[in-house]
Amino acid sequence: MQGIYLDNQSAMLLDSRVLDFAKKYLIDEPGNPSALHSVGLAAKSAVEEARAKVAELINAEDARNIVFTGSATEANNLAIRGVAMRNAARGKSLLASRIEHISVLNAMKDLQKNGFQLQLIPVDTQGTVDLQALESMISRETAVTSVMYANGEIGTIEPIKEISRIVHEKGMLLHVDAVAAAGRIPIDVQNDGIDLLTLSSNDLCGPQGAGALYLGPNVKIQPVIVGGGQERGLRPGTENLFAIAGMGEAARLARLEMKDESLRLKAIRDGLIREILKIDETHLTGHAIERLPHHASFRFSRIEGESILLTLDAMFNIQVSTGSACSSRTLEPSHVLLAIGLKHEQAHGSMVITLGKSNHPDQIPVIADAVKKTVERLRALSPL
Repeated sequence: MQGIYLDNQSAMLLDSRVLDFAKKYLIDEPGNPSALHSVGLAAKSAVEEARAKVAELINAEDARNIVFTGSATEANNLAIRGVAMRNAARGKSLLASRIEHISVLNAMKDLQKNGFQLQLIPVDTQGTVDLQALESMISRETAVTSVMYANGEIGTIEPIKEISRIVHEKGMLLHVDAVAAAGRIPIDVQNDGIDLLTLSSNDLCGPQGAGALYLGPNVKIQPVIVGGGQERGLRPGTENLFAIAGMGEAARLARLEMKDESLRLKAIRDGLIREILKIDETHLTGHAIERLPHHASFRFSRIEGESILLTLDAMFNIQVSTGSACSSRTLEPSHVLLAIGLKHEQAHGSMVITLGKSNHPDQIPVIADAVKKTVERLRALSPL
């Protein structure tokens, strides 16, 4: 039976057009961008071309505002640690929403060992940041505030422009993790008032092994690791030429195709939500309207999310997620679902569907039927 892949939040399938574009840098032209000979200069040109494509996706002021990293996690660490340590003399307060990615939260928690204080901004039951709480918590001592553009686990899109206004009224800096949102909804760092923004290659249907950090024109950070002078000295180390070139091409395709592809996926998403909510004791998590177009997330009473994932995979060859891909192996209840007010037992019954290029409307009844049979089977076995 042909599989149905529905876990694009943890790994998107590499676009074949991106592979065709970038594979020459893996096989035929694997130059070092720091080398001064012709092969090195060609590699340097490929990196700069990719930088311009990524900058155009988010409407950065200048391609030089893009710093390539090895992953989104690395970009988040560079943003949080780099800003905090560079501006520690101004203040040692850190702010983040309660539903940030674990790479943001753990970077901030680690900074607490160096005397920083961390406060977490509450969200409502749909995962939207409490703007009044943010306004009361931010101060002139806040080194950086981090709020994601949209949550990859529940799909809620945050009011970034309003968040930016509040942060900038205090003259402080806003970091936005846009991994889940980029390529799905339009992002304009200038119009949105974003100072630092994190991107992931793989979440744009590009190769794994590359990420990027946008730095606003007046933002100063210090490196997290030291070495050579690559990437303005902020991310030393030989660049992953294949992944970076691929990320640039993936960003270009996302910019051109985002509107039509998001409309296509939204129709599939809405059909899945409509059908799956017909199952007894099933609840949608995240915002009903302000959510990512490719994202549907649910919770089911009296069963475990891990059992749903494993049963759908083993019996129906359908791959879904249960919580964040970077923290789901802990078997602890999702910090995102607890933040929106769910009890521990409710948070355990989570299923996340994230759609991609391989999905189409004909799959809706197949997926809905498989989920229904899985839920009924697990409930029949459950002591609850």
